[in-house]
Amino acid sequence: IAGGPGSGKTILAHQIMFANATIERPALYFTVLGEPTLKMLRYQRQFSYFDPDLAGSAIQFVNLSAEVLERDLGEILERIVGETERAKPGIVVVDSFRTIVGQHGSSERGATFDLDKFVQRLALHLTTWEVTSFLLGEYAAEEQRNPVFTVADGILWLSQATDRNSVVRKLQIVKTRGRAPMPGLHTFRITDAGLQVFPRIPEQ
Repeated sequence: IAGGPGSGKTILAHQIMFANATIERPALYFTVLGEPTLKMLRYQRQFSYFDPDLAGSAIQFVNLSAEVLERDLGEILERIVGETERAKPGIVVVDSFRTIVGQHGSSERGATFDLDKFVQRLALHLTTWEVTSFLLGEYAAEEQRNPVFTVADGILWLSQATDRNSVVRKLQIVKTRGRAPMPGLHTFRITDAGLQVFPRIPEQ
């Protein structure tokens, strides 16, 4: 799930988790955001999909901020693998994946565990676990050829633009492996219920 700041990536991920997570197949949310989890959950409480009974049980949160700042990609991967094998989730979210690869992509610390190797190993683990995974990141439209996207089965691109005095939000399905996406840009809005998408009707 890609897009600029404020485009709705985190809201969409939470909306999906709260709609699908169960105690038997929980959702595991890895965050590298500077804000504490409690602050993020306080913001999510304003949406009708939020269920406090699921937070901390069917939906579990793991903060990777310390690992991203102090450890290399190999150790970050070990933490993700360990937590996932412990929780046995049905959904895994990494927010923000861009922060992880950006922090280590050009640093000397990242050189001990190649960035491409990290992406490929993570993709292999996620496939083996048979989980539905969402990698969130802030990317500009011209970065759609980023090699990170090659491991993704699907790419959802969220964008927003100012039109006179209004903000127009668009969703584009850039890639869906194994099936044809509905082409074009689909308008959506963020309401108390989360993201509400108005699919574009294809021309006959």
